[in-house]
Amino acid sequence: MKNRRDFLKQSSGLLGLSALRFITPPKALLSFSTLGCPAWNFSQIIHHATENHYSGIEIRGIKGDLDLPANSIFSPTNISSTKRQVEDVGLKIVNLGSSANMHFLDPKKRQSNLDDAKKFIELASHLSCPFIRVFPNDLPKDQPENDTVNVIIQSLIELGEFAKSSGVKVLLESHGKVIKSDMLLHIMEATNHPQVGLVWDFFNMWSITKEPPAQVYDVLKKYIFHTHIKDAIVSDMGEKYTLLGQGNAPVKEALHALKAGGYAGYYSFEWEKLWHPEIQEPEIAIPHFSKNFSSYWK
Repeated sequence: MKNRRDFLKQSSGLLGLSALRFITPPKALLSFSTLGCPAWNFSQIIHHATENHYSGIEIRGIKGDLDLPANSIFSPTNISSTKRQVEDVGLKIVNLGSSANMHFLDPKKRQSNLDDAKKFIELASHLSCPFIRVFPNDLPKDQPENDTVNVIIQSLIELGEFAKSSGVKVLLESHGKVIKSDMLLHIMEATNHPQVGLVWDFFNMWSITKEPPAQVYDVLKKYIFHTHIKDAIVSDMGEKYTLLGQGNAPVKEALHALKAGGYAGYYSFEWEKLWHPEIQEPEIAIPHFSKNFSSYWK
């Protein structure tokens, strides 16, 4: 009996070790922003995403058209087939990038930007897309800073309320002049709305403030639902965007902080080709990111 018990105990241990060998390690969710491929139509975007093993796409524009709610592929006639085209290949639309700015005190400008963001919320809801992006975006010198910050907060609360039954979160990107961790934390804490969070673009912050990404993540992680990842050479001459790993941005530090902190969202490659036509073509940059990401995420 003793030998049999020993055999069973040893066998179960071996089976346990064997099972561990077949546990799939966690895999990062990759997406890319269509900012990086302004000449591609929607079918090309889908094709390159699947060919290069992305699981999501972040739609900023299509063939340079940034007014997504007015784009014909999202019209009442076409939206179902557009959504099906994405789902049929196992992709997900993970974020819609609006151009709405939250910093305006002028009532007409403020309302125009809020209305624009609300159209994106409605479109995202129809597409089963979890997020839209808005900008803070500026701290104009002709406006008291406290007033600007307060209008950003009030605008986010209004959008959060609008999105409450939509299944969509409104994410403020760390962008423009609102890129210090203490200011972003204050905005998030004061907004305090379940439908509002952050897109963390560590590069937008670090390139100006030089705050270590790990430190920033520790401060803001509660509010981060989506990320933008890019690399660049930053020098006294300015910024020059590079393929992943070819710049001097602290990409590895940011990715390690996200992974160690349990971030479960998408790592979205933001290749700013629309704004910087001189950088590498998307046919090079988008495959390069997906092929090389894992070596920086380890």
